[in-house]
Amino acid sequence: MAIKHTSEVNFTIHLDENKIPEKLDWSAEDGGVKKEETKAVFISVWDGKKKETLKMDLWTKDMPLDEMKQFFHQTLLSMSDTFHRATGDDKMTATIRDFAAYFAEKLALIEKK
Repeated sequence: MAIKHTSEVNFTIHLDENKIPEKLDWSAEDGGVKKEETKAVFISVWDGKKKETLKMDLWTKDMPLDEMKQFFHQTLLSMSDTFHRATGDDKMTATIRDFAAYFAEKLALIEKK
């Protein structure tokens, strides 16, 4: 199958004198995003040759702690959705969602029922 289209996602990291991120911008023009500011990004890519995950985690030095906790929680939920779409494994998806709920409860992100 021939490639018909390419798409790019770009990140611009503005660093201070100590190379700590002060500002993060991202663009995904096919998705309608152009130079939008964000405070954190987690990127994971799969190296099929080495059979390992490569990752990049960045956040600005002014990222509030409460927002970082929410970001982690929402990332866990998003990962459960992605895992389900990729594998169709209902049982493990529920386990990941259960952990995300436990995580949120322990960090007081949601009220315990």
